[in-house]
Order: sequence, then structure tokens, then C-alpha cells
Amino acid sequence: MHELALKPLKIIADEHIWGVQSACAHLSGYDVDLCVLPPKDITAETVKDIDILLTRTGTKVNGALLAGSNVRFAGTATIGDDHYDKTWLDAHGVAWATAAGSSTGSVLEYILAALLELHMQHKIDLSLMVLGVIGAGRIGGQLVNICRALGIKVLVNDPPRQRLEGDEGFVSLSELLCQADIITLHTPLISEGQDKTYHLLDDVHLKSFQGKVVINAARGACVDNTALLAWMNRKQDVYAVLDCWEGEPNISRELLGHKQCVIATPHIAGHSLDGKAANTQYIYEAMCDYLKVEPVWHMSDDLPDVSCLHDEPLESWSALHDKVSGMYCIKQDHRALVGCANLDRDALAEKFIYLRRHYPIRRAWDKQSQVLSQVLKARYSEVLR
Repeated sequence: MHELALKPLKIIADEHIWGVQSACAHLSGYDVDLCVLPPKDITAETVKDIDILLTRTGTKVNGALLAGSNVRFAGTATIGDDHYDKTWLDAHGVAWATAAGSSTGSVLEYILAALLELHMQHKIDLSLMVLGVIGAGRIGGQLVNICRALGIKVLVNDPPRQRLEGDEGFVSLSELLCQADIITLHTPLISEGQDKTYHLLDDVHLKSFQGKVVINAARGACVDNTALLAWMNRKQDVYAVLDCWEGEPNISRELLGHKQCVIATPHIAGHSLDGKAANTQYIYEAMCDYLKVEPVWHMSDDLPDVSCLHDEPLESWSALHDKVSGMYCIKQDHRALVGCANLDRDALAEKFIYLRRHYPIRRAWDKQSQVLSQVLKARYSEVLR
């Protein structure tokens, strides 16, 4: 008997998708022709004859790119999807998928590292402060659980969940602005409608905010960056932690160089190596589902081994900070970007992209420390003082 002929399958993938060549080698029944390209080379001309397109945020996937092409499945190895014209894709029968949820652990690590750094800089006191979480989905919801397990008081604003679940456990945005010491955003970017998040923190809301710190590791335009700069110029004892910026990679030089922007990073909160690998795992499995093949590749097959640190009890915020800094020194990421603040606009944009694409290896905490794994799983039994 002759073996069944393999079906030809043409795929173009962004060269910055971790492990994509290994993943695409595991598509049973298909003769895969994979072309890995830099984002600038993913054009209407290059994609017109392919079957599957795999991207990151550097490629806008819409009618301008795909009209008249053979693409029938597009996947982005990112948790955000605002670079995908989902309405156009649905209307033209193009299946699509994102890696939503894949980088949750990495973003949680970033937020916790930022909170600990703010504590050590005496900007906040984690034992006394109130944390206001806007958006309690995959990331925000877990952050709420972790912080409460650590003894931090948390207020939650999430109108969609509040409508579904009732008022208990939720506060209005105005209440949160009045009562929280820190605001951290974990919402998608929604341009219009009752759950609009575009410029959710605008000049009016920032003027009514009674706290001291705004953290944005969600989407850049959820915070009006011009209003944020004005807010910091009005008050000398308020601070910003920004991983997501309006207009990326053309970010505000004034905001980046502001002394009260105490942590500034180039949209890398979800960029641990394990988070990048999970991005690929998610879209690989979605692609397999579309192709109706059994997914057999797993990211753990290609991830390098990681050394485990010696664990000891943590009895203070300082001890937790030291442990976390051994896993991930957020100050290094801050210094790398802030060192570019004097560049001109175009050079800064190029550097912002460079820092994202050439991000150093950072491993997930739960691979290195049982104590920090417990923190991330919100099972930490001690209330640190």
C-alpha cells in the first residue's frame, strides 16, 4: 500500500515567535512549507499564496493585508488582539486565534516585582496601602487573590463582571479613585460602548484620584499619557509605573524622562521565556484545532532546564523583595529604557522595538522557587510585615 500523500501547507510566521519552527514541524499529515520573516516583510504580496499566518503585534492583520489572499487561519502569539480586525476576519471566513491567557504568570510577576520595588523605594507601604484593581479577568483576578493572600487590602472595579455577578465585591470607578492608594489596570482596549477603556484614566479621573501610583501593564491607550504627564507635573508625590504606552513604539520622551515615572519598561511584562513559549503553545494548539490534527508538540520539549534556588522562610517584605530580585530585577529593565530618554523621537522608537525583540532571558518564578510558586498560586500563608 502507498502512504497517503501529505497535504501541502504554506505558513508564514513572524521571526520573533519563540520556537515556531519546532512547533510547525509537528503537524501530522501536512507537508509544511514554513517561511519565517521579520514583521516588515509580512506584506500583502508575501502572504497572498499562503494558507496560515502567524504574527505578533508588529503586524496589523486586516483587509489591507489579507484581501485576495489564500489565508484561512491567522494566529497572534500575543495576549492582545487590537492589531487584528476581527470583524473583517469573521466576515471573510478567516479563522483567527490569540494567545490570551498565555502570559498571565509573567505579567503577575512583573506587577508584584513593581509593587515590591515601590515599597523598597518608600513610595508605598504594602502593609498599609489599598490596591485598586481595574479589570479582574485572567490577570487582574489572580492579582486580587495573590495580594489578598499577602494581606494587602484590595478594591476591585470590573463593570462587566459586576453586571453578571452582582454588586458584592466590586466598587465603582469613582469609589476606587477616592479610596485606593495605587491603581493597576488589567483591561483590554475597548474604543467605544458602555465598557469603553480607551483613556479610561483621563484628566478628569486623574484629578479625582486621591492615591499616589498608577500602574499600566494592560494596553497603552487605557491611560491618557498626556493627562498622566500633567498629573505628575501638578503633584510631586505621585508616581507612574508604565510597561504599556500610548503610540508605541513612538512613546512620550517627556513621560519616559520624568523623575516620577519610577518604573518604565518597553512592554515586556509578559516577556518571560516561559511566557513567550506559552504564547507559541496557545497558537500552535489553536492551529492544530483548525487543521484537525492532534497537537503533539509541547513547549517544555524545547525550554532549557532552570536551576532552582534554595528556599527559606520569608519574614518581611524586604526578604520577599530580595528573593524576587534574584528571579527578576525589574530595575534593570527600567534602566535599559530610561537610558534612551535623551534620544530623538525616531531613535527612541527604534530602541523601544530593539529592547522588546532582544529581551534577555527571564525565567518564570515557579520554575525556580517553591516559595514564589506559592505566592503566584495565592497560597502564601504568612502576612508579611
